[in-house]
Amino acid sequence: MNLKHFTIRVYGLIINNNNDEILISDEFQLGTKMTKFPGGGLEFGEGPADCIKREAIEEFGQEIKILNHFYTTDFFQKALFYKDYQLISIYYLIQFIEAIKFKISDKPFDFEKMENGNQSFRWKKISELNEEVFTFPIDRKVAEMLTEERMKGE
Repeated sequence: MNLKHFTIRVYGLIINNNNDEILISDEFQLGTKMTKFPGGGLEFGEGPADCIKREAIEEFGQEIKILNHFYTTDFFQKALFYKDYQLISIYYLIQFIEAIKFKISDKPFDFEKMENGNQSFRWKKISELNEEVFTFPIDRKVAEMLTEERMKGE
């Protein structure tokens, strides 16, 4: 393996405590259907906190507040879409500053066409998270951590 670069992704974990749910994103990107946590790529010159705030504006059209850091990748993960890249993902617990103003769907991939850039959001019960829900390995690890944390709190 001859990896030469890093790609850093930053994600937001938005928990609806009243219903024990977490917000997930269904997207069509790079010709692929994917279910993941909301967020995206760190741009050169910005820090991870600035990245998730920018991504929130881009994806939700709303500002967020960072509550705390939740997880940063602690194992090797080759990037799936980029040759010669290692992936590092950073997850923050976040909340909206104002009430949600965007559409929350009841079904996965709630958009008309599978075209690059299409995205929909839905709540998923934390107790129902499993590895089949998410497309990517690091999201699966975070889902497992969320489930374990909720079980401890019961």
